[in-house]
Amino acid sequence: MGFARSQDGFYIVERSHQPVYFPREVFEQKSVAGGGNGCEDPRISRLEGRFYMCYTAHDGKEARATITSISHEDFIDKNWVWEKPLLMTEPGVFDKDAAIFPEKINGKYAIFHRPGDSIWLDFVDELSFGEGKWLKGVEVLKPRPDKWDNARVGISSPPIKTSEGWLVLYHGIKDPEHAYKASAMLLDLADPTRLRAIYNEPLFEAIAKYEKEGPVPNVIFPCGAVAVGDELFVYYGGADRVVGVCTCNIEELVSDILKEGSL
Repeated sequence: MGFARSQDGFYIVERSHQPVYFPREVFEQKSVAGGGNGCEDPRISRLEGRFYMCYTAHDGKEARATITSISHEDFIDKNWVWEKPLLMTEPGVFDKDAAIFPEKINGKYAIFHRPGDSIWLDFVDELSFGEGKWLKGVEVLKPRPDKWDNARVGISSPPIKTSEGWLVLYHGIKDPEHAYKASAMLLDLADPTRLRAIYNEPLFEAIAKYEKEGPVPNVIFPCGAVAVGDELFVYYGGADRVVGVCTCNIEELVSDILKEGSL
């Protein structure tokens, strides 16, 4: 994973020449000849003076939700001293699209993940896993047979707190064209397992040539979103080849979800 910096949210003024995070553990190393491996789809949240990064660890056979962290000071100073990564998913479970909330909910850490085709949310007392302690939780959103997200849904970026609820961007896949698109939903502030409203149409999808043509065509895949004043900057991968950004007004987006969305 690399590092890039922008002063206005659009144009890159600094980009690392070397990875700032790379596979370190056996569960991130290639286990079968010809198979893929590594760390992918990072999602970062600032919580309690640290940056927590959830990502998918892949050894060529299993893909499992993983978490690490780095202090705020080390991140700002580009002193890339990350904590030892911890698997959050039990062996044998294909689990991706993890993201941790930027604050505790009722004294517990809240973590999204996707074991299968649906979005799940779990609450844990401590960020320690293993020996029978694995992410479980409850299903928050599943594919909708009659909608554009009928095949699979997964979290896009960590949730953003608004006065109307937790704003959550998510990606969905529609069969048979297998195109990735993105939309949004609002979850209850006190109980984010409760869905308040969901936007019924994609907010954006692959339109530009660089989003439609690439190693994985017809894909927009957001993993990060930043609120800057009233604007939301959403960063996404296009066709597994480029990184793009799109923006919208947060208040208008929340209003549209409540007005035009549904349960």
